[in-house]
Amino acid sequence: VIIGGGGHGLATAYYLAKVHGITRVAVVEKGWIGGGNVGRNTTIIRSNYGLPGNEPFYEWSMKLWEGLEQELNYNAMISQRGVLNLFHSDGQRDTFARRGNAMRLHGVDAGLLDKDAVRRMAPFLNYDQARFPVMGGLYQARGGTARHDAVAWGYARGASELGVDIIQNCEVTGFVRDAAGAVTSVDTSRGRIGAGKVGMAVAGNSSRVAALADLRLPIESHVLQAFVSEGLKPVIPGVITFGAGHFYISQSDKGGLVFGGDIDGYNSYASRGNLPVVEDVCEGGMAIMPMIGRARLLRGWGGIMDMSMDGSPIIDRSPVAGLYFNGGWCYGGFKATPASGWCFAHLLATDGRHDTATAFRFDRFRTGHLIDEKGQGAQPNLH
Repeated sequence: VIIGGGGHGLATAYYLAKVHGITRVAVVEKGWIGGGNVGRNTTIIRSNYGLPGNEPFYEWSMKLWEGLEQELNYNAMISQRGVLNLFHSDGQRDTFARRGNAMRLHGVDAGLLDKDAVRRMAPFLNYDQARFPVMGGLYQARGGTARHDAVAWGYARGASELGVDIIQNCEVTGFVRDAAGAVTSVDTSRGRIGAGKVGMAVAGNSSRVAALADLRLPIESHVLQAFVSEGLKPVIPGVITFGAGHFYISQSDKGGLVFGGDIDGYNSYASRGNLPVVEDVCEGGMAIMPMIGRARLLRGWGGIMDMSMDGSPIIDRSPVAGLYFNGGWCYGGFKATPASGWCFAHLLATDGRHDTATAFRFDRFRTGHLIDEKGQGAQPNLH
């Protein structure tokens, strides 16, 4: 049983069936397929990480993205339009140079651009502000965007065609355990389902579902808001991130400017945000890209982020026998969807960690082997 019918859960089920030949799989989803974070994100895909525990995994995900539409025979609208991370100080430039070098050591494309190169690519940015002068950027040409809900639908169709059962409106209400404490079944709102192994991939609801098995996770749930403007003619060439102001933006195929910022500063399981963060995100956009003030905001929404203590995910066996965990993706869950499903399927099928996901362990918080990218992936700033 895979709990969670989002991108990670559906990808896990697909690769269990396709790669490992395991088709006696049920994906149970409390709502509808793609109704959670996979349909609520800002669609960015990239592999520009710096630490050895992260970079091979996200590059594996990028390679899976590059072949995903052919693999699933489904149009996921993958657009490798490039990702540009701006830097605004000598120290930030040196940090980006180290990250770029780490990427290249792993065979990943990376280019450090100076101010003039960035200006040619994005002449509309504010290059004259004194507080955050645009000095250059780190560019990954293979990064870009994908149609988030289409990714869920593609994996769902692919898994279903291979024999996986996908059960919507089926909320897990408890776990059945044997005398030794191992999970043997899940109780749901539609009845009990027996399982040799149970995998959790429920994003911001991880702590709530784990609590049903008396498991406490090193995770907090926060709201992350995103926004889209009215449709405009093409103006943003790719994905642009303004790390100093925590603002990131791209343009959808329908013309809307899709953007977001930092998480809301309180714990919540509700997929709605608050107005101060709306103001903060819009201020960040105006600071780096004043022209955005001429666009009308069409709508905003929220997703529930499962924020780990070091900003990196967990793909591991849980302390409860028979229960496996995939979560703690913070801001980075969508871009990881293919590799997350691949590696979680590998863990469920073999009980061994995939070569690219060996660092995503529960016990790293006890042993001190943290994977903290210092804001390159996700910096939760939890208290």
